[in-house]
Amino acid sequence: MVGQSKGGETGWRIIVVDDEEALRETVAEYLAGQGFRVRSAASGRDLDTLLAAEPADLILMDVHMPGEDGLTLARRIRSAAATPIIMLTAADDIVDRVAGLEVGADDYVVKPFDLRELKARIRAVLRRYTAVPPPTHEPPPANGAVPAGADLVPCGVVFLDMEAHCLVRRDGTREMLTAMEFDLLRVFLQNPNRVLTRDRLLDLAHDRDNEPFDRSIDVRVTRLRKKIEADPAKPQAIKTVRGVGYLFVPGPRGT
Repeated sequence: MVGQSKGGETGWRIIVVDDEEALRETVAEYLAGQGFRVRSAASGRDLDTLLAAEPADLILMDVHMPGEDGLTLARRIRSAAATPIIMLTAADDIVDRVAGLEVGADDYVVKPFDLRELKARIRAVLRRYTAVPPPTHEPPPANGAVPAGADLVPCGVVFLDMEAHCLVRRDGTREMLTAMEFDLLRVFLQNPNRVLTRDRLLDLAHDRDNEPFDRSIDVRVTRLRKKIEADPAKPQAIKTVRGVGYLFVPGPRGT
């Protein structure tokens, strides 16, 4: 079942994906009343139909749905676009939360949830994304030197474009980061050669009101390593300090 747009024409475009009709419609109606443009979908197929008609600024998605579940759907979406994704998970299902972060979700909301909390989470994710201007820098030359005036910072074997919130490889190709991946990488860059505990990383990289769980840092570090390390199994940029946390070792500019 595909729901039509609701709410103001100038609001952010949100798609609510949940096979539970009552919850789906309650969330859609509330968000529309808050000024968002909301569409709803009961399945991955319905979501594809909506996205083909018009892109979304954020997708709110339940983890457990018949057919293509939320995790599979999120992985498929993330492989093709950087659209923000917030997952809806069960209160006691840590596995779902970890899995959602592993496939690239930007945040999760635990059921049952307060609609005001959901709105705050949505606005926080959109705020991080919409503060990002489109990429404008020339790609780094093949020898790895950083172009003069470019806001590119070396991170492992790639560069971080601080304005566009994306990674830039030496061949000029770009890879988007989720908002939380960028926040965490920025914290590492701001604290080079300093051991940071998981608790400290949660304080610096996340809003404590979101009550992130400790494992979320490990999951995001794993994802970042896959993107910035030559060999994620033998990390040279983000090192693990056993029993304590992590240490970021910056590479020399132009290497």
